[in-house]
Amino acid sequence: MKYFALLLLILSIPANAEEAIVFGVHSTTAPLEWRDNGVDQGFNVELMESIGLLLNKPITVRRKTFQQLVSDMHSSDSDVDVIAVVSPVNFRRELAQSDPVYATHAKAFTLQGEDYIDNWSDLVGKRVAIKNGAFVDIFLKNQPQDFTQVKVDLYETGFQMLMSKEVDVVLAENFVARRLQPKYPSVRSASDALIFGAFTFVSHPANAPLLKEINDALRQLKISGEYDRLVNKWFGMGREKFDITSTHQKMLTLSIVISIISAMGMLYTFSVSRSLKYRSEALALELQQRKIAEQKIRSLSQQFQAVLDGIPHGMTIFDKQMQCLWSNDNNQLLTHSQFHYIDGSPFDLAESVKSVIDSKKSFIADMGYLAQYWQVQIHPIADEQAVVLLEENTEQQHLRQANDEASRLASLGELSAGVAHEINNPTGIIIHSIALFAEAMKDLQPAAEYYQQQNPFWLIAGLDPQAAFAEINHSNEVVEESAKRISRIVNDLKCYALPNLSANHQATSLNEVVHVAQRLTANQLKRFQVTVELAEPSPIIKGDAQQLHQVLINLIQNACHAMDTTNGHIHLRTAMKGKAAYVSVEDNGSGMDKATLKRITEPFFTTRRSYGGSGLGLSVCSRILKEHHGEMKVTSTLNQGSQFTLVFSAIEPEQSAPFSPISSSTTNSRKPIQ
Repeated sequence: MKYFALLLLILSIPANAEEAIVFGVHSTTAPLEWRDNGVDQGFNVELMESIGLLLNKPITVRRKTFQQLVSDMHSSDSDVDVIAVVSPVNFRRELAQSDPVYATHAKAFTLQGEDYIDNWSDLVGKRVAIKNGAFVDIFLKNQPQDFTQVKVDLYETGFQMLMSKEVDVVLAENFVARRLQPKYPSVRSASDALIFGAFTFVSHPANAPLLKEINDALRQLKISGEYDRLVNKWFGMGREKFDITSTHQKMLTLSIVISIISAMGMLYTFSVSRSLKYRSEALALELQQRKIAEQKIRSLSQQFQAVLDGIPHGMTIFDKQMQCLWSNDNNQLLTHSQFHYIDGSPFDLAESVKSVIDSKKSFIADMGYLAQYWQVQIHPIADEQAVVLLEENTEQQHLRQANDEASRLASLGELSAGVAHEINNPTGIIIHSIALFAEAMKDLQPAAEYYQQQNPFWLIAGLDPQAAFAEINHSNEVVEESAKRISRIVNDLKCYALPNLSANHQATSLNEVVHVAQRLTANQLKRFQVTVELAEPSPIIKGDAQQLHQVLINLIQNACHAMDTTNGHIHLRTAMKGKAAYVSVEDNGSGMDKATLKRITEPFFTTRRSYGGSGLGLSVCSRILKEHHGEMKVTSTLNQGSQFTLVFSAIEPEQSAPFSPISSSTTNSRKPIQ
């Protein structure tokens, strides 16, 4: 039985069987050499099997690493007969090499965003990953380049180093790079083909006869068309080939899933479309309503802005950081260095605004700027903001000052009336007593003469009795005259302080007006030379004597202020010309230029502001003259003097006499009244 089995085994071995060819492979991915469900397949594997059929030799596939396979090809004791590798075009390996099997190429790969590589010079200075022993490595050994080579065991190792930026570029064979790129999406092809090569079968030189047989079989496959069939099967139009059945199953499953998702998407899209339609209609209606509301708001805002811009006062809104949020005016005045409080202390806008915002209390103050007056109001509003209002009140300030001045003058008038009353009482006693003394002296004089005869050496106050009586009588007359003068001045002062009632205008003598004004200004006039020329009969006009006194006193005082005390000369006169009555005040003082002459009747205009002048005198005089239907004519020459002439309508129907002065303190000639 044992011998029978041995015989069957011997008979089962073909008579022409030869030793198998061991084909070493290293790739595990299509299309060249790969394994599916434990079965080795791929272009190189099927091509080698077709060659084995022609050579009548079985093919055994043995898998090792690429480096191990290359090492085996350099050893005559290797258990691998032949391998498939890529060789650069026009370069021959040291090992035995077949005809080209299939063309390929190598190019540069970089990370996304890096520069494109047009030629070898673009690699200068870069770190380039090269697979050890690959056809790129073989090519560069014969044509070295100016860049740093980083040797790697696999192209995938190079891609990993590129991702970690350990290298700048990977020079990889096209087929391998195509299957690696989906695993590394940040890596991109960065050049055209830099090295062209071809797959060939390689073996140890000792197997040169075997390689010659393989080469002859390869040529027969190319002639028969089997080679083209294999190329079309595994490479097609240049795309990698996969297992069609597996791919169909996967694609069918994927198609079903996509169809279900698409159907659900269509239902969802339909639902969303209807919802969007209703929502779009609602939004269109809302948008239309919003546009109408915005138009109304815009119109209201424009009206409000026009109102704010039309406000004559400056209005500015600040926040706590002093940012100007809105303003209808240029607010530079608020921060000007000469914008200050009325008392002269500086004004700090930022500090005032922050104080108002923090305290929530309004701030109102009067300010000064050059010759102007302003009022600043700062009020807190919502959201840590404040509104600043700026209003010019120069006229109001001047009117307030004028009112204060008028009040002081009214108080002075009342005080003057009271003082006049108090002075009148002792003055009356003095006049009464002096009259008594005069009568007593007349009665005592005979007794004094008799006593002197009895005592010739009797003296009165150190004087001879006759001389003493003469001196006493003279003193009585002087005291009586002085007391009467005091009484007249007091009466004039009382009349000056009476209320101004235009309805009480009466016939008034201009000569008497001059006399009263002269007496009331005697203290100022005593320092100057005064000439008085009054027409006879006195010009009579209808008016208020007290107001006319006020006008003439003001003109006399202005003349005194304009002159030097050393040679000052004032000329007062009255005259009649036709139905016009004249009274004039002339001085030889500093005079006025044309610009000043035009403004003398403006309220608050004065050239003596620093000396206490209010600028109201001539303005009040102008008003009084208008109430009396009179006119004031002024002629003035700078540094020569001024002449103020008041013209009134006389109330006497008869023709007035020619001008003839009735009194004069000097004989100096004067210009005639114009």
